[in-house]
Amino acid sequence: MDGAPKQAIQMLTDRVLVQIPRSEGERKSRAGILIPATAQVARRLTWAEVVATGPHVRSITPGDQVLFNPEDRYEVEVQGEDYLILRERDIHAVASERVDSGTGLYL
Repeated sequence: MDGAPKQAIQMLTDRVLVQIPRSEGERKSRAGILIPATAQVARRLTWAEVVATGPHVRSITPGDQVLFNPEDRYEVEVQGEDYLILRERDIHAVASERVDSGTGLYL
């Protein structure tokens, strides 16, 4: 596919395309022990940035940060970058700059 023209991607239905920040791979415990990205942590939710949304997604826009279970995802590589495809109903929380109802927590 090298040299091929780049094509725009449009998400369908209730799908959300997200990208996990590279810094999310490894993390440190409170005691300072380095935990590799491959270590399994039971039921740990993950934050990612929304890149694109399908036309039926109601509460999420590109640029939002979303919280989801890493087991509820599909991985895809697009033009050398790794992304995840989620369903809107599998997203547990959204953090964004806009204020919709004036309730909730601030991160």
